[in-house]
Amino acid sequence: MGIMGFKDVSKLRGSMCGMREIEDETERLSRDERSSHSVSSGILPALGANSSRRIKLRPSIISPRDPRYRAWETFLIVLVFYTAWVSPFEFGFNMGRNRILSILDNVVNGFFAIDIILTFFVAYLDKATYLLVDNPKLIAVRYARTWLIFDVISTIPSELARKILPSNVESYGYLSMLRLWRLRRVSAMFQRLEKDKNYSYFMVRVAKVTCVVLFEIHCAGCLFYLLADRYPDPKNTWIGSSIENFHDLSLWDRYVISIYWSIVTATTTGYGDLHPVNTGEMIFDIFYMLFNLGLTSYIIGNMTNLIVQTTFKTRKFRETINAASSFAKRNQLPPRLQEQMLAHLSLRYRTDSEGLQQQETLDALPKAIRSSISHFLFYSLVDKVYLFQGVSNDLLFQLVSEMKAEYFPPREDVILQNEAPTDFYILVNGAVEIISYTNGTAQVVGDCKTGDVCGEIGVLCYRPQLFTVRTKRLSQLLRLNRTAFLNILQTNVGDGAIIMNNLLQHLKAQNDPVMQEILTDTEHMLAHGRMDVPLSLCFAVSREDDLLLNHLLRRGLEPNELDSNGRSALHLAAAKGNLECVLLLLDYGADPNRRDSEGNVPLWDALLGKHEPVIKALVDNGATLSSGDVGQFACFAAEQNDLDLLKQITKFGGDVTLLNGLGTTALHTAISEENIEIIKFLIEQGADIDKPDVHGWTPRALADYQGHEAINALFQTKQESHNSGKAHQRSTSISTSEVQAALPYYLKKYPSEPTIPHFKPDDKTQNARDMGVPDHKTGWAASNSQNSLAAILTTGRKQNQGERMFASPRPDPCMQRAPARVFVCCAERADVEGFLVPLPESLQELLDLGDKKFGFHATKVVSEDGGALIEDLALIRDGDRIFLAS
Repeated sequence: MGIMGFKDVSKLRGSMCGMREIEDETERLSRDERSSHSVSSGILPALGANSSRRIKLRPSIISPRDPRYRAWETFLIVLVFYTAWVSPFEFGFNMGRNRILSILDNVVNGFFAIDIILTFFVAYLDKATYLLVDNPKLIAVRYARTWLIFDVISTIPSELARKILPSNVESYGYLSMLRLWRLRRVSAMFQRLEKDKNYSYFMVRVAKVTCVVLFEIHCAGCLFYLLADRYPDPKNTWIGSSIENFHDLSLWDRYVISIYWSIVTATTTGYGDLHPVNTGEMIFDIFYMLFNLGLTSYIIGNMTNLIVQTTFKTRKFRETINAASSFAKRNQLPPRLQEQMLAHLSLRYRTDSEGLQQQETLDALPKAIRSSISHFLFYSLVDKVYLFQGVSNDLLFQLVSEMKAEYFPPREDVILQNEAPTDFYILVNGAVEIISYTNGTAQVVGDCKTGDVCGEIGVLCYRPQLFTVRTKRLSQLLRLNRTAFLNILQTNVGDGAIIMNNLLQHLKAQNDPVMQEILTDTEHMLAHGRMDVPLSLCFAVSREDDLLLNHLLRRGLEPNELDSNGRSALHLAAAKGNLECVLLLLDYGADPNRRDSEGNVPLWDALLGKHEPVIKALVDNGATLSSGDVGQFACFAAEQNDLDLLKQITKFGGDVTLLNGLGTTALHTAISEENIEIIKFLIEQGADIDKPDVHGWTPRALADYQGHEAINALFQTKQESHNSGKAHQRSTSISTSEVQAALPYYLKKYPSEPTIPHFKPDDKTQNARDMGVPDHKTGWAASNSQNSLAAILTTGRKQNQGERMFASPRPDPCMQRAPARVFVCCAERADVEGFLVPLPESLQELLDLGDKKFGFHATKVVSEDGGALIEDLALIRDGDRIFLAS
């Protein structure tokens, strides 16, 4: 993605630190999960860097990445360097009996013996699965099969070796040379340092080559002296032929002479003074020089490779600059173009040399990681661009993932006037100016600041770029390709409409005549459907552009297309009162009764706007209010105190007595608004003053609770007229025996009445019932007791103003009326039919019927619906079906 700036690099590092913190949280898993971490868990850190994560293993097992174990390994490396020097020295100069070296050797051997024991408790990495193995048995088996024998042999003390080995063998110090096995640790150390980003690769390679050369010279010198020291004729040796009685020289002099010979032989600058004399020395010297040939090739190859790497970028830059200069001269380019070419190439070299190869870095990563990095770096900037205001987060994420960040040097053209619109840019940092060329004269018409977009008009309207965009100083811009942009919009049509609308609003806000001309041309292209940007029907309707709507419908767009709020294009057209758009949508099959996410239908939107032609067109095409949330419509009208709107609802088939989606009615709302006229109208339309809402409040109880005297009086009048009508019906029907026998069947509870849950009444609850106030503990509300036969057959007692009518639980003995009757069934025996019996005077008498009728001892009475426990005869109505249970 272009070239990354220093600030962006710091952001990226901060992001990576955040990722490490997330990984640290992930480490708080179970031990089994932790022991099965893969490469991503930090066991193999990138570029050899030590991971900050700690892998929890078995209590007795050590992680190879533990910092303390790392320190122990580093200490052993120092001892290995000592072993690499002293072992050939002791072997060549016969120093096995030196007391000081013997003590030091045993101390070093002791440390390596400790390491042997420690290795049995260090987890290892399974190369097949890249998982840490912390099983002690597997660790021991692996170590025993690999390095255990060699480590033990190289750790045997010299005193023990002298006792075990024959004297002629021990004197040559073979055991001391076996300790060179430890050099494998040094090789592993250099391999790790070469991959560690904290160390210079060049310096590590140089140090490695230097150590190899020094060790080779030291070993060769010690071995070559050994040949002279053990030869029978000291004078017939390479050192004896030049120095008689060389054994009398000090140890330091003999060592220096040996190293001198080794160096001049390795560098092929001898033999002037020291040279092999006897056959054994010549043979050794032959193999030594052959070995030096390979070592010299290794050194030259490494140094050449390192030098080439350090100068490769500079050489490539010089070649590129020379090629560009030759090209400019050959084609006689203007000086300004030559300067732009060289400036761009110089900028690219500088960013490459400073390690800012963002594009190369991101190309090596999976797409998901690239998208996450782009989102972290640029999402907040792109989100503020005017073109993307109001679009979805999904679209922004996709756009940011496709954007490329690029650097431009000062005075470089980013966009040329009249070029094809292939890309548009967002300024990240720096400054650019907008230049217009008129009759060959350049004129600066504006500047861009961070977050501004340029080239978007050409991309969205597909017309040649209007202006030249040129940088004023070093600038970083985000580039988005037009093809990729349109491909993303194809799957986000709604967001495409928002982007297009933002562009049009931006053009309208400009006072420049050029922009106004572009706005006119763009709207003309929109009306004729010649835009490549995918547009929605809702966009066309919101602009009230019936011509564009016609083009979109003819292309085959779904007429019932929804916007982000769940509203169809017909909803929007009806709300705006655009008859042409409404008729177009209906002609192409738009559903006139489609509900939006809030339960509204197009007819309701038209009624709210009082668009009579649209209302008529919708009704003629089968639109009804009953398809929507009529209860909500009525509640809205009551809340707005709009009686005319309520009448409109009833005119078009809406039932104003229904509950809305929140469980309340328009009558409840009108009571809260204290609108008598609306309440009268609702009652005339059949609104039930005893119909509870979702919380159990009836309109009567609500009016009483809120203290609306006028509304209470209205309800009282309504109740008295209702009771007089009921009394007239009873007087004309109760004298007939046939109807009297059928009364329990016809006078069951109304389906609209709420279910009364079981509770044990007390004085406070009974008083609350009398006042019509719901009991918030039991959820009980006073129901219409006029529906029970007991209330019809008994005389009710008149209450004062504010009191409710309430039926006696049993028939009044003074009245010559038929007693209440109930159906008694057995809950324990479903095969036995129930009995129709008069309602007893007590619950105990009702329970005794279990012994008489069903032959079992009943202990409780439960209701038919849900099996609620009944503890008071007042809860039983005439014609109820009850069950006796044990």
